[in-house]
Amino acid sequence: MYNVAAHTCKFLSKRWGKLHVRNREYLPTDTGFVIACSHKGWVDVVALGTAVLPHQIHFMAKKELFNHILTSNVLKKLNAFPVDRNNPGPSSIKTPIKLAKQGHIVGIFPSGTRTEEDVPLKRGAVTIASMAKVPIVPAVYEGPTNLKELFSKDSIVISFGKPIYLAEGKLTKDRLSDASNHLTASIRALEETAK
Repeated sequence: MYNVAAHTCKFLSKRWGKLHVRNREYLPTDTGFVIACSHKGWVDVVALGTAVLPHQIHFMAKKELFNHILTSNVLKKLNAFPVDRNNPGPSSIKTPIKLAKQGHIVGIFPSGTRTEEDVPLKRGAVTIASMAKVPIVPAVYEGPTNLKELFSKDSIVISFGKPIYLAEGKLTKDRLSDASNHLTASIRALEETAK
């Protein structure tokens, strides 16, 4: 289902000339990695998945989205897995760490780069990347945020930043904070160039 959905979106976006991917060469090719992308709505999830084809992304999604069995089954077929954002614990990061170690791409969407809400998610991205010993790729989405805007003339732009490689060793509180700040700065820099 993931491949069918992503390739259909890619075909349509090319036909409409909407999707533009910047700095795709920054995506690592020899290891799994974490993508931390700015988040405005469901459109950016689809756009990001399309931008990295033929590779697939395994998306972290809030567990509330999996409450309905039909929705849950669809999300799982689209490589999404549930995470309890209100009560994150060790079990919340086991799945993404395992995926990254196996060479897969893990997608994390902080709620917004200019609010405090995204701090735990950025720290989560850093923690996952550190424990899996993989890099983090910052990414920014610019474009429509809903179905109505999607059919406008606005382009969809996904911009990737240079991978952030974390130093090996114990992830102390200071290292976690520094790496999270680095990720924040990288995303904000991408936002400025995307304007």
